[in-house]
Amino acid sequence: MKKSFLTLIFAGFVCFFACGTLFAEQSTADASIQNRIQKVGTRILKSNRITNTVTFVYDPSEKSAKLSSTKMLVSRKITVYSGAYKNFGTDEELAAFLARNIALVVRSYDGVFLGRLRTLQIKAAPKKYQIVADKIAADYMVKAGYDPVALIVLIQKVDPQKKYSAISSKNSTSKRLAVLYEYIFSKYPYYLLNNKYYENTYYQQFLTESEANRKLLEQKLKSHSTEELDYE
Repeated sequence: MKKSFLTLIFAGFVCFFACGTLFAEQSTADASIQNRIQKVGTRILKSNRITNTVTFVYDPSEKSAKLSSTKMLVSRKITVYSGAYKNFGTDEELAAFLARNIALVVRSYDGVFLGRLRTLQIKAAPKKYQIVADKIAADYMVKAGYDPVALIVLIQKVDPQKKYSAISSKNSTSKRLAVLYEYIFSKYPYYLLNNKYYENTYYQQFLTESEANRKLLEQKLKSHSTEELDYE
């Protein structure tokens, strides 16, 4: 009986120290991720001379943060949940996510009532601001020394091509990526001519699914037209 009791106590100590070790290792891993997010986010802010306060927080919860939310715009805090973080295989993909959120947060500083009015404007025209944020994010990335094509890769990865109805609050992914591709092609052609993501699986998916839209862009360039294309 005494032997069994001592064995139980010993097992308890082993479990206690093992759990403590695992907790310490997880805390160290979370701190490393937080540092990575902070480093990339700060680089974007400094390179673009953004002086507005923007906070970056890593949350190990198994969630995927929405790219736009009232809470984020009002608090100016960008939360990266572990569910979303798993998609960032490279710092450039992380930069794409952060740059897009920063673009929205910075706009909230233009408004009144602690950003609540601007938040309502963004909520009222989500399709418009979705495209605006994509373009600004590309600008932010280039100025910070990141490849804007990573934004195409990330969007294709986390929000693959879907069909949206006319009353949807989102643009179709194909239209969104087509507009972004045209923007990068027109403003930052170097990254497409020297495309290091060309063999990337998600970029190849984008090329396959955007063939019709890219043909529209090709026709526009040949005709030297300045009209806005009606991508699908």
